[in-house]
Amino acid sequence: MTEPVVTQKHPYALELEAGTYWWCACGRSGSQPFCDGSHKGTGLAPVELRLEEKTRVWLCGCRHSGRKPHCDGTHKSL
Repeated sequence: MTEPVVTQKHPYALELEAGTYWWCACGRSGSQPFCDGSHKGTGLAPVELRLEEKTRVWLCGCRHSGRKPHCDGTHKSL
């Protein structure tokens, strides 16, 4: 398994519409923080995020959160 790439040491703060999103767990996607398929061959897989209504979210940018895809502040210790 490959280690994920830290794309930034702070969360992605986004206002998202209701729907299903796929958070990039590998850090290699060109459309951060969402998956574009760049994880293929890494042993890492995107994480599904389902929202029932428009919601403000803070998605992990360091890829080390214990609450993936949500930020839990782990980036502060990297």
